[in-house]
Amino acid sequence: MRAILSVFDKSGLVGFAKGLSALQTELYSTGGTQTALSEAGLRVNSVSDLTAFPEILDGRVKTLHPAVHAGILARRDVRAHMRTLDEQSISPIDVVVSNLYPFVQTVTRKNVSLEDALENIDIGGPTMIRAAAKNFPHVVVVVDPDDYGWVLEKLQADDLKLDDRKRLALKAFQHVAVYDTAVSEYLRDNDEFPDELTVALSKTSDLRYGENPHQAAAAYRLESVRRPAPWGISSAEQLHGLEMSYINYLDADAAWEAAMDFPRSACVIVKHATPCGIATARDPATAYKGAFEGDPVSAYGGIVALNGTLTAGVAEAMKGVRFDIIMARDYDQSALDRLKKRRETRLLRITNPDSENRGWSYRSIAAGMLLQEPDRYVDEDVPMVVVSQRPPSEEERKALVFAWKCVKHVKSNAVVLCDRNKMVGAGHGQPNRVNSTMLAIRAAGRRAKGSVLASDAYFPFPDSVELAAEAGVTAIIQPGGSIRDKETFEVADNAGMAMVLTGVRHFRH
Repeated sequence: MRAILSVFDKSGLVGFAKGLSALQTELYSTGGTQTALSEAGLRVNSVSDLTAFPEILDGRVKTLHPAVHAGILARRDVRAHMRTLDEQSISPIDVVVSNLYPFVQTVTRKNVSLEDALENIDIGGPTMIRAAAKNFPHVVVVVDPDDYGWVLEKLQADDLKLDDRKRLALKAFQHVAVYDTAVSEYLRDNDEFPDELTVALSKTSDLRYGENPHQAAAAYRLESVRRPAPWGISSAEQLHGLEMSYINYLDADAAWEAAMDFPRSACVIVKHATPCGIATARDPATAYKGAFEGDPVSAYGGIVALNGTLTAGVAEAMKGVRFDIIMARDYDQSALDRLKKRRETRLLRITNPDSENRGWSYRSIAAGMLLQEPDRYVDEDVPMVVVSQRPPSEEERKALVFAWKCVKHVKSNAVVLCDRNKMVGAGHGQPNRVNSTMLAIRAAGRRAKGSVLASDAYFPFPDSVELAAEAGVTAIIQPGGSIRDKETFEVADNAGMAMVLTGVRHFRH
């Protein structure tokens, strides 16, 4: 056998090369890989020995040569191919071991130049990998050091079957596809929706099951040159508890995204991917208590997210309440020790909580995908156009800003009732807005009196505002834009309520 080894990631390489050498394999290599193998005492030839041509253009051209690619691409079962190799004195290549330049690591460094980025676009490596993968029935291609062990064992036993080779080829093509995706993303403008698009994903784990136990599922992390550091729920560190399921990830993502939209300290409790409790406070324990009081019934078995450190006070306040997931930026050790006594509760830590540049939001549809910018409207600066006779008081204005931020994270049609720093009732997911309003008022109960209301979209009819007035709501924030807006304004004025328009909608489907 003959093998070409040319890798950037050299973990496990020497052991694999020694195993190949023991199988009487001629080893060929380039650059740093050749140096590493030679220093380990292996006999390794230069690729230039195959090509009878030196590396040129500062290493840009090393393996790009017919002696390499004909040796890889020749079909052993086609006599004409093998006759051509003999006529040209080209030796077949049986094994290709390669992985690519660290393009992502390079372009995510601060102040990296375009020249450095371009020099780290691998050309020979992907070409060689693709050639070997194309001819996988005859050539073994290995791009992942984790595969060295089982591949070597099968080669030693002369038991590397066609299905094994096919699996390696699939991995090789995917390896190159992820690499090419990173390059194209680097060259693309942030605000450009290209005509053709690939997305690079790396599997983080197989899940217990999907939305239902009879559905298989896996979790993937988006690989991006614009967001290089792991962030968000896909990169959370699980400290304790049962394995995550598909729904766990959806709920946890909704809770964490909402919590990160508020200044510290904030707590969000989510049930079925929408918040049932949101509160901010000066300390995490008070924020948690406020969020829990928002809807104690729905909170049971829910998901809790704190955008700061989970303290012993929070752990004490959680006593007696079951939660499926608890997540925070960090945990006091005493709080962590206490919470770990909950055998099944999943404890997550997200040390790199979010990214300044989140890029696009992806949503799957049948046989396709929708892309949009994330809803990152700065709600603290929301314009409030007063359309009622009475303007909101300063206290109401602060509560309206808080409510407007809350309603953005609640599923449409969304209506929330809030005080200055706590959501006291929410209605959502209804086919009409009046039903959502009734649900929010019912959830708030007596707390509706003196609260403010936020609606994620305009009121098509004044009936929701009438219900709010009857419940004692004092101020409303909504986008406006209905043909019946004037009727809605009149209801507010007759009830003595303040009403402001934002001109911005916050649908979340």
